[in-house]
Amino acid sequence: MTTPSLDVRRDGAAHPVVFIALMVLVGLNLRPALSSLAPLLPRIEADTGMPLLAIGALTTLPVLCLGLFAPLAPWLSRRVGPERTLSLALLVLALGLGLRGLATPAWLFAGTLLVGAGIGVAGTLLPALVKRELPASADVMTGVYTMALCLGGALGAGLSIPLAGVLGGWPVALTSWAALAALGLIAWQALMPTPAQRPPAPPRSGNTRALLTQPLAWQVTLYMGCQSSLAYIVFGWLPTLLVERGYGEAEAGWLMGVSVMVQLGSALAAPWLARLGRDQRPALILVLSLIGAGFWVLLQGPAEWRWAGVVLLGLGQGGGFSLALSLIVLRTADARLAGKLSGMVQGGGYALASLGPLGIGVMLDLELGLTGITLALLAVVAAAMAFALLAGRNRRLINDEAGRLVVR
Repeated sequence: MTTPSLDVRRDGAAHPVVFIALMVLVGLNLRPALSSLAPLLPRIEADTGMPLLAIGALTTLPVLCLGLFAPLAPWLSRRVGPERTLSLALLVLALGLGLRGLATPAWLFAGTLLVGAGIGVAGTLLPALVKRELPASADVMTGVYTMALCLGGALGAGLSIPLAGVLGGWPVALTSWAALAALGLIAWQALMPTPAQRPPAPPRSGNTRALLTQPLAWQVTLYMGCQSSLAYIVFGWLPTLLVERGYGEAEAGWLMGVSVMVQLGSALAAPWLARLGRDQRPALILVLSLIGAGFWVLLQGPAEWRWAGVVLLGLGQGGGFSLALSLIVLRTADARLAGKLSGMVQGGGYALASLGPLGIGVMLDLELGLTGITLALLAVVAAAMAFALLAGRNRRLINDEAGRLVVR
């Protein structure tokens, strides 16, 4: 009697368990490059002599690149296939992480640009690949993928200062994350789905121009932009804001790391919560309320409440991002249309989100104080709620019998 084995491939495609493992490994790579930078900014500023506005630009550049390069993902995917495009994105990410370790301002900006490009392309492809590989549970699997993103972000934030101490400085600490990217690339190359053995692709459904005329697509994009702006403010500036509040550098890094770690649970739970009602509006308003409360407690509340603020912020941001990605798959009828919407949502959303870290850098440079910054953050939360009330309705983009893109 033979023991059944788990084949890593089924008819030329990756086994679902293997695909989920690959998805998690790739997801782990898409946040440390961003979150590992923020706790080290004071050291980078001191060692390189970069002015505060340049440091602000360094935190803004990767988010802007996410927006600029995300629309390239569907274009590259059509020409070389989504699997090879994702391999290329991981390679670019590893190269960018390596260049940042050269530690001069020019190489820091060049490496950060490549990091943003790689993450922008990979992050856009994965929701469409999830919809293609696991269509029956795409929203829940998006939560698993988001959980991997949050874990990667937490590791990047929490380990930055310890790695700098163990490895002998911040340049090596930044470069060390290239090893994880290389591991992800090797695993994806070895086990990725085989496009040559897949059934023919379905007919093209919709096009970018038609998508741009749909209010629903813009509502999802603007929600993504607002909530991502808040997320990348955390990745880029939260430790600096906490130091401004009076906490130590190491404690500020750990507070950020714990906040990102808390996102793991809500990232996985949010899609399930969203399934309880007819639409996603209650879940969206809940997570955004938690984000607003978390910012207020951390930046304005009593110091002894800081860990409660960390938990509130983490729960809100994990759920907010998970729901943003879930909206991409829930608001589209098929994987191809999900890929197009993903390119628009992540491209336009991240371009908008880049204004957040830049704005905080300008406010710090102008010495507007934590009260003004807190009010600005709460204003962004309010804007996100307005767009969530529209994007969260039970609507879906679909092609009708005549091939026109419509909402039903």
